[in-house]
Amino acid sequence: MSPDAMAFTAYQSAFAARIRAPRGAPLPLGAPARRMRVYEELLFNNLEGFLLACYPITREILGVQAWRRTVRRFFIECRCPSPWFRDLPKTFLDWIEPEAAGLFPSRPWLAEFMHYEWLELDVFIAPDEVERARIDPQGDLLTGRPALAPGARLACYRYPVHRIGPARPPEAAAATPYCYLLFRDDADAVRFILLNPLAAHLIALLRTHSCSGREALARLAGETRPENFFTYLTAGEGLLREMRAQGAVLGTWSET
Repeated sequence: MSPDAMAFTAYQSAFAARIRAPRGAPLPLGAPARRMRVYEELLFNNLEGFLLACYPITREILGVQAWRRTVRRFFIECRCPSPWFRDLPKTFLDWIEPEAAGLFPSRPWLAEFMHYEWLELDVFIAPDEVERARIDPQGDLLTGRPALAPGARLACYRYPVHRIGPARPPEAAAATPYCYLLFRDDADAVRFILLNPLAAHLIALLRTHSCSGREALARLAGETRPENFFTYLTAGEGLLREMRAQGAVLGTWSET
């Protein structure tokens, strides 16, 4: 590397360090302080804006000062593996999940709540890969293979994340997990259905196995209580019908 290239690389490193940590890094040699402040504020505000689009309630919960301190620490410490702005919220989540308990010990539920906020965005921007022409909206949900709505995601948490807000912190973790199916409806709005763990397991089976509703319910009964198969069959069919009515299940896949 030539001396000029080495000098430019060193200047770039000093420039980036100052933008990330204006109070902790010196000004690059020859850089006017006033002009540097423009870059410092512009890049931080852009970063915060992308994160706010995903975590608006998290900022309300933390308060503006604690939120901005956390975003600044992320800016200083983290190196994003993706060049896409849309991946910033997930990178922020991956960075904060192992740090959340230490940063916010009075909010042990924060990481789960932030995951739920991110999941809403993930479902919203997920590509619509459903071939509607291959789906029978009125298909038999037991003999056919149920087709889930676009971007459908399952998540289970120890806390009731759908009820958490700035003035509504949860009291304690639940013994039974709160399970959610998030999906996009026909109007492209993100919705969720709260499921019990058995229902969530049924949806997981449908997502990971190319099977009919009956086959998934038989597998579920076999893994839990085989003697209750017909009870599972009746309850499972009712659940699938209800989910179709809500838009989480679009119908059944056509076999032709």
